[in-house]
Amino acid sequence: MWKSGVAALVAAAVISPVLAQPDDFDQGMNTLWEALWHQSGTPTRLVRWEQDIKVRIFGVNLAQHKQHTLQALTEVAAEGGIKVIDVSGRPDAAQVANVSIEIVPDNMLEDAQPCVTFLNFQVETKIDSAAMQMRNRDAWRCAYHESMHVMGVRGHPSGKSVLSYFPTKVDGLLPLDRVMLHAWYSPRTHGGMTPFEVLPVLADELIASAPEKDRAAESAERDRFFHSTIEQMQSFADGKGDIPMIVKRSGKSTNEGIRFGRMEMSYFLGVAYLEGSTVPQDPNQAVLWLQRAATLGSRTAQTRLGAATAPR
Repeated sequence: MWKSGVAALVAAAVISPVLAQPDDFDQGMNTLWEALWHQSGTPTRLVRWEQDIKVRIFGVNLAQHKQHTLQALTEVAAEGGIKVIDVSGRPDAAQVANVSIEIVPDNMLEDAQPCVTFLNFQVETKIDSAAMQMRNRDAWRCAYHESMHVMGVRGHPSGKSVLSYFPTKVDGLLPLDRVMLHAWYSPRTHGGMTPFEVLPVLADELIASAPEKDRAAESAERDRFFHSTIEQMQSFADGKGDIPMIVKRSGKSTNEGIRFGRMEMSYFLGVAYLEGSTVPQDPNQAVLWLQRAATLGSRTAQTRLGAATAPR
């Protein structure tokens, strides 16, 4: 599993052609929320690029795959306002590239994992570099999926997204993917934000993408979704609730990942109540959840708790 300050593993599952039912607003919000979960069973902070992407594409059968792969990464990055520069032809490409994409032979990687992306960062705020591998026979259907991971979106949600285990489209972005990327790289967001800090931005981007006549009703649905999600996550952090069902379906969640997830969620709830993100501000609730996270071993919560309870 990934942890703060170390390389983050984002593994793609087999991409099935099964079709999903059309998403309504609540389903869309669920998909956006699930994108904030690592498949180990841990909710994630927001990480993103703060520099141009310099990509090196290499490996087998490049004549067939390079153009499509570069197109996918360029299109996905453009949604976040990040420029992609192809340095593949340079003699020093391996040294200057901060994203490497390798097309590997069909006998490499696992059948259940035809493509994989590693995100590298010193702290869980900004991406320093990324490495992607795709099997030759799966490169075409993996390119957009893995490019979303390269941009920092680490989850495998249900619903209409190229990140889904059951996508309705693999050769281009879907509306929910654009919503995710716009929120990830919004002026309102920054690296290191917790899920409850990101969730309102995701919701606003989703509402903005809807017809104007539907936005008032969706704003009310947003508030109900926030309330329900907070209740579910309080139960999860307290050791009673569970991770999202789609995360369980990945088959990659671990007891360690879920235990770590409960600690992280306790911290995230503390920050939410401290700052009034997704929930009304409540210093008492903030201290309770930060204390729980600190008890479970979160050093970040210990530091935040000290600041929250210091005399003023």
